[in-house]
Formats: sequence, C-alpha cells, structure tokens
Amino acid sequence: MAIETVYTAEALATGDGRNGRTRTSDGMIDLNLTSPAAMGGSGEGANPEQLFAAGYAACFHSALRKVASGAGADVTDSSVGAQVSIGKDEDGGFGLAVVIEVVIPNVDQAQAEELAEQAHGFCPYSKATRGNIEVKVIVTDD
Repeated sequence: MAIETVYTAEALATGDGRNGRTRTSDGMIDLNLTSPAAMGGSGEGANPEQLFAAGYAACFHSALRKVASGAGADVTDSSVGAQVSIGKDEDGGFGLAVVIEVVIPNVDQAQAEELAEQAHGFCPYSKATRGNIEVKVIVTDD
C-alpha cells in the first residue's frame, strides 16, 4: 500500500549494531546502545526493543485517542504500554512479539475493548506488524 508521505524520520546506527550508538538526523535522539544483560550484553545503554516499545506505545495511544474522539469517549488519564520481547525463532534467528496494554479509566470494559480494537486497526505500527509478529492487545483497569 502506497502512502502520501507527511513526515520522514531518519536515524543512523554506528559501531557494532546493538553495541554502538544511534542518532536521529535532527539530534532529538542520541543514544548509546548495548545489548540487554539477558542477551549477554552489559545492559548499560538503550536497546532497539526499548526504542520500538516506546514508539509503538506512543503511536498506539495516539490512534486510541483518535478513535475515542470519533466515538465521543472520555480518554482522560488513558495510557498505553508496550512490551516488546525478542527471542529465538524456528529458523534459528530472532523474532519479536508485542503486548500492548491499554488503560482507559473513564469508560466501561466493553467500550474500552472496542476502542482498543479500533485503535489496533488504525495504528500505523499495528498495520506494519500485522501478519509479521504476534501482537496481543490487553485492556486493563489500572
């Protein structure tokens, strides 16, 4: 599916991939990268999964607010968390899995679940990952 580009982010990774540095072209992100301790690294810097989790959570929350606005739902104090896991896949490489946790305290559970489902259909990150990695969306009350 083609898009009409509105904005393009640009980042460069240097060094040894997961143990290097990443920086956006505008300098808004400029981080040392290290592998997590669970993967044999020092864990003393950011890692790609953290960056993906932060981006996915923010994008999904924006999508949630958009669909909620259209439905007239109160999303005051709502939040979205993302857990991004990396692990070995059946091909001997690595794969990702995501859990999105949605909290919308000012609507009932059924409406919150409907809004989360709509946001999952609308969010660009969800569209990009659909059919490629496992993504679970969970609606909780805290």
